[in-house]
This record gives sequence, structure tokens and C-alpha cells, in this order.
Amino acid sequence: MIPDHYFDEGLNGTLYRNDMKQVNTVKLVYEKRQADYEQEQRDMLSSQDGETCETHDQFYRDHKLLLVMFRALAVMPITRSSPGITTFSWKSRATIYAISFYMVTTVVVLMVGYERVMILRSIKKFDEYIYAILFVAFLVPHFWIPFVGWGVAHQVAIYKTSWGKFQVRYYRVTGENLQFPNLQTQIVIISVGCLLLAVCFLLSLCALLDGFLLRHTTAYYHIIIMINMNCALWYLNCKGIRIASQSLSECFRRDVNVAISAKLISRYRFLWLNLSELLQSLSNAYARTYSTYCLFMFFNITIAVYGALAEIVDHGFGFSFKEMGLFVDAAYCSTLLFIFVDCSHKTTLKVAAGVQDTLLGIDVLAIDRPAQKEIDHFILAIEMNPAVVSLKGYAHVNRELLTSAISMIAIYLIVLLQFKISLPKTDS
Repeated sequence: MIPDHYFDEGLNGTLYRNDMKQVNTVKLVYEKRQADYEQEQRDMLSSQDGETCETHDQFYRDHKLLLVMFRALAVMPITRSSPGITTFSWKSRATIYAISFYMVTTVVVLMVGYERVMILRSIKKFDEYIYAILFVAFLVPHFWIPFVGWGVAHQVAIYKTSWGKFQVRYYRVTGENLQFPNLQTQIVIISVGCLLLAVCFLLSLCALLDGFLLRHTTAYYHIIIMINMNCALWYLNCKGIRIASQSLSECFRRDVNVAISAKLISRYRFLWLNLSELLQSLSNAYARTYSTYCLFMFFNITIAVYGALAEIVDHGFGFSFKEMGLFVDAAYCSTLLFIFVDCSHKTTLKVAAGVQDTLLGIDVLAIDRPAQKEIDHFILAIEMNPAVVSLKGYAHVNRELLTSAISMIAIYLIVLLQFKISLPKTDS
């Protein structure tokens, strides 16, 4: 995150004044416009002040319900410890509740998991063994929670706090509060949808797949809800950044059409860099969470598709309950993976596109030399800070990740099917 003193220097123009030594900043009182007085008032705001951040942090207010649900599921025990500040502490009530909830659910998961493992050990046929692995695999994310949830909670808290600081800075530069139209309503709908989808998914698997007892579903509800909510959380964070980038681009275009100055361009450059850092902070904070998320999806899609194809090879395409259940599982995981990848891809396309178009549309011959240099600096900043969602270097989250996943899944399916064909008929 850009330090406040450095950001303030950029907004006040001291950086480019010291570099170029060409800008005359002396203004007589009678030359000032009303907008100049308003700008001076906004520049007195500090993104370090918690009350100020709380006032302008519309994004937190809109998606607060989602954070409450994550605390209820004991996945992300972060709290709003003071106005504008989100923190994580091992001694907080949220963390103590998370550990208690996790211990209770672990008992249930271990009891069901033991039964599933005993069933798995009794199976001799290869196809049935692969099929039974699915039920065990869906229990694994529960044991990742301390690693991918609590282990990154401190970084997530810093990211959430950064949103408040960015919105204060956005208001200082643009003169408008950052708004997220209909986001709160969408979050309510998505949150309810995640709960209903988890129930419907598990009940459908219980009805379609042999050996998946209704009482076993008690160990899976919080896991499936967590998987759904993680997808929703990523989608809404990406959408928030996409809305912020679009609003920033519109305000930049509006102000440039009124008057172009080196100071104006410099202020928007620092604001855009702050937004770019916010995107990187998102990917870094959740890198561990979504790396394991992708691996889980890849594994489940591969096993589910193989199970369905093996059933078709053995008995033909007869729309059996087993086939349909496996296809439901594959379609469910594929949909969540596509949403995760696609929203990241769309966000990266939007972050730089608007301001870049505005910069390239400026007639540089009609402006002074300091403003020309600031445009060059802005374009260089965009090129040196590409909008890329990277899970700490392990993977870039874009549509190429989806095509790579399809290729990898196809290779493993071919290997599994070849292995199946090579088995004696009595064992297949």
C-alpha cells in the first residue's frame, strides 16, 4: 500500500514540482475558483483517520453481510475492532468462536469420514474405488480452514482496511464518494443463494449417488457453503475493484475535459496506482485460499467426469442416477471454477483500459510541458504495473488458467481411461 505521506506528497504536487522545477504554484486569492476551495477542504482529510475511513467506506458496509457469514462459518474471524480498522487477533471473540465451532464440526467430519474411509477400504473394483474417493475428497477442505482461513486472516484484514483508505483518497481526488450501485442487494441474493445451492447440491447427490446417506450430509453442509461463499467473495471483490476502476476512469475523463494540468494528472496517477495495489493486495491476501481452491476443483472435476465416462463405457449412456449425480458434481465444480476465473479476467481488463484511453486521447500539443511529462509518467506507470491477478506467482488468474485446467483434466482423463481399458474385464 502506498504510504500516506508519499501519497499526500503526490496529491499536493510536491513530487513533480521538485522533479521538474517548472510549475508555478502561487495563486492569488481572487484567481481561485470554488472548486479550488473545495479541493483544499478535501485535502485536509486523512486516510489514516479511522472515523474518516469509516464514513467513506461504502464497500465495507455493502459486503458486511458476507463477512458476518464467514465469521459464522469460522472461516475468516476478522473483526471491525475500531472505526475504519479491520483486524485479526488470536484472542478475539471471533477467533475463539471459530476454534470452538471448528472443533465441533471436526468431530462430525471425523465420524462421517471414518465411515467413508471404511467403505473405501472395502471396495475392490477400480471404478468403484475412484467413485468413492469423491465422498472423502469433499471432506478435505474442512481441514484446510486453519491454513487457508486463519493463516491468512491478518493479510485479509489489512486488505479490508486498505479499502477504506482508498475510498478516502478517491474522494479527495475526484470530489465524489465511491458508490457501488445495487451491490448490497446482490450480496444478499448471492448469500441466500449460496445457502440454498449447498442444500440442493447435497440433497441431489444424496438422491442420485449410491452410498451417500442422508445423515452423512451433516458433515458436508458447512464445507459446501464455504466453497460457495469463497467463490462469491472473490466475485464480489473483483466486482468492487471493477466498479472502482470504471468510476475512476469516468471522473478522470470528466476532469480532463474541464481543464488539463500537471497537478491533475499527477493526482489521478497516484490514485490509479493505489487501485492497482489494491488489486494486487487482493490476490496476495487470498493466494493460499484460492490456490487450494483451484486444486480442489481440478481434482473433483477430473474424478467426477471419469466416473461418469467409466459408467457410460461399461453400461452405455442410460441416464442412470449414478451418471447424473457425477455430471451434477462435475457441472457444479466447473461452474464455480469458471466464475472464479472469468471475473478475475474481466477485472484486469477494466483496471487500466479507461484511464489509458483518456490519456491517449489528450492532444499533447495543446498542453504545457509539465502536463506532457505527467502523461508520460502515467502511461509508464500503467505499463510498469500491469493489472494481473497473480496467486503469489504460482498462477495468473485469467481465462488462460481455465484453458490450462481443461488441458490438464483431459490428460488425466485419458490416462485414467487407458488404465481402465488395460484392466481385466472381471476387475473393471
